Order: sequence, then C-alpha cells, then structure tokens
Amino acid sequence: MGRRGVPVRAAEIVNQISEISFNSSLMREMRAIAFVTDLIQQGKVARDEMKAMLIHSIRSDAAMCALSVSSKYNADWGFLCELRDNGRREADAWLAHHYADIGQRSSIDIRKQFL
Repeated sequence: MGRRGVPVRAAEIVNQISEISFNSSLMREMRAIAFVTDLIQQGKVARDEMKAMLIHSIRSDAAMCALSVSSKYNADWGFLCELRDNGRREADAWLAHHYADIGQRSSIDIRKQFL
C-alpha cells in the first residue's frame, strides 16, 4: 500500500514502523511464493513436486490511506460497520472483475505488489 509523503510526526513514524514490522512476514511469504513459482516455470522443479499458488488481493488502499493513525484504536461500532461495509463493496467489485480468475490464475502480479 502506498503512503503519501514521508512521516514526520512521532505518531506517524511509529505507525510506519508498525506497518513495516507487520508486513514483513507477508513480504517474506510472497518472496517464497515468487521463488517457487519461478522454479516451476523454469522447469527446475517438477510440477508434481511443488504446486504453483494462485494469489489474489482484495484491498482498498484509498480508504485505508485516508484513515488517521488513531483509527487503529477506534472501536466505535459505527466506524467498524463502515470498515465492514467498505470491505464488502471492495469484495463485490473484485468478484465482478476477477471471478473467472479464481482457480485459474492469479489476479495480481506478486512482484509488482509485494516485492
């Protein structure tokens, strides 16, 4: 997910550090998936030894970037319902566009999105 500018305030810096730490496990997994996919595509590993994974991503970068750092601590029911509803809209839009991809191909380029 892209961020606008460089964090300057202490809370923004702590938030960015938290996001980087949280995402490091995901990035490590995506690198491993990309590596195995390359091995399979290059014929260095038999397709029956390892399985290529199909990767999909449903997200709303614009909505998430618009939230302040303090939103992480917002447990207000209305806010949580707003997040849920936004997620459902994003999922509906994703399904309308990528339903045919399910079980057939990845809907994202791992290298562009995660590496």
